[in-house]
Order: sequence, then C-alpha cells, then structure tokens
Amino acid sequence: MAGGNAIRGSRVGAGPMGEDERGESAPRRQVMFYCGRGHMSPLYFALDADVPQSWDCPRCGLPASQEKENPPPSPRAEPYKSHLAYVKERRSDEDGAALLEEALAALRQRRRL
Repeated sequence: MAGGNAIRGSRVGAGPMGEDERGESAPRRQVMFYCGRGHMSPLYFALDADVPQSWDCPRCGLPASQEKENPPPSPRAEPYKSHLAYVKERRSDEDGAALLEEALAALRQRRRL
C-alpha cells in the first residue's frame, strides 16, 4: 500500500454535489438592467420576489434601470466645499464682520491684562 492517505484526491468537507444533497433551487427569472454607459447586467430574482426599479451597475457603479432606451442619469457630484464656504452659507458678511470685531476686542482685552 503506497501512501496510506484514505482521502487522496479529495479535500476536507468535499461531498457529492447535486440537487439531491443541496435541495431544489427556487424558480427564478432573469431581469436585464441598463446603465447610462451602456452596460447590460443580467440579474436573477425569484419568481415571487419584487424587482427593484433601479440597481447599481456591477461594472461601473452608476444607477441602472430596466429601460434600455432611457437609463437613469448619472448622479450629480457635489463639488468639495471648504469649512469657510459652509460658514458663509449660514452667516452674512455683516454677521462675520461683527463676530470678527468681537473676537478681536476680546483678544485685545486679554493682552492688556
């Protein structure tokens, strides 16, 4: 007897593969989704499952829909805003000047002490 390994040519946990061992798969249907870049994505859903209106394209990540002729538009990317831009959205120039003057007055007061 050469070797002595009883499970030669197999891996641990391997067993017969077939529907008898795994059970029957649920009936499915194929639904095609199309993104703005022209990618087609075939997705499979159970027959009784609700199909979503949109899906992220697995190739590019853009939104995709079932309408080949009219795919959803790309989402608009918001430009980067600095902290100062957000502050200017909340306060007017007059408010900013008043706050600056108040902070400078407090700083001058501390330096006098």
